[in-house]
Amino acid sequence: MLLPFPYPITEIIPRRFSCRVYQKIPLAPEEVSQLEAALAAVHAGPLGSALRFELALALEHDPQALHGLGTYGLIKDPAGFIIGAMGPGKNNLEDFGYGLETILLYATGLGIDSCWLGGNFTKSSFSSRMRLGRGETVPAVASIGYAVDEIRARDPLRQKVKSDTRLGWEKLFFAADFETPLSQAEAGAFAVALEMLRLAPSGHNYQPWRVIRDGSCFHFYLQRTPGYGPGSPMFLLLGVSDLQRMEIGIAMCHFDLAISEAGLAGNWRVTKPAVHPPDRAYEYVVTWTAE
Repeated sequence: MLLPFPYPITEIIPRRFSCRVYQKIPLAPEEVSQLEAALAAVHAGPLGSALRFELALALEHDPQALHGLGTYGLIKDPAGFIIGAMGPGKNNLEDFGYGLETILLYATGLGIDSCWLGGNFTKSSFSSRMRLGRGETVPAVASIGYAVDEIRARDPLRQKVKSDTRLGWEKLFFAADFETPLSQAEAGAFAVALEMLRLAPSGHNYQPWRVIRDGSCFHFYLQRTPGYGPGSPMFLLLGVSDLQRMEIGIAMCHFDLAISEAGLAGNWRVTKPAVHPPDRAYEYVVTWTAE
């Protein structure tokens, strides 16, 4: 699922941020064409789930083009939305997170800003716009556009700001078990990819991913945040998708793209590792294995 990123992914990832206020201008036609090609290229996730993405754009001659696509007032003047649908499957939410984040990073490389919307959007109106097929659902969407000048002016500082507000390596990455932190020196050739993973976005910056290096394998776990799982009031009352499973997919995307850029090869598979999590809040998700 590699897209033709215009410059290194290790430069694109630190520059992407959640933009909620946009300039009142449409996307440039050439960027729309490039973005549409990227959407068409992302039609399945690394674990095999079917994905489909479409653009809904504001048009200069049609001010009502986005009418009905509500975001509860959290997004102002977007140039449009990327709407995604996924088919059924055990790992469809992880695949969806991987796919949409790949597209948003590509958009960042084009100079297009964006914001993930996992629970703050009117699901029925976006689903209607997608004309869902049998078994398809819309778990999340993303607003897109050009950030207002005041926000863009702060952009060069984002790499430092994002790094400072993230959990440190010792709380995210481990060697062989959950008791032994993995240092950057021990990570060796994989250190950059893990750092790109550390910078991945997540709701309230909870960073629910935990990764254990086991030889040539990297086991990804979800450390569930209380109130963010199936059965919680938010999920039951609002019909919100399992956001933290999508965030594992986002983390997979950052890791995988950086790994590929470094010239390292590997594959994803789901296989229960011989690792004992410290408590029931940890859920094994997937393993990346070097070839």
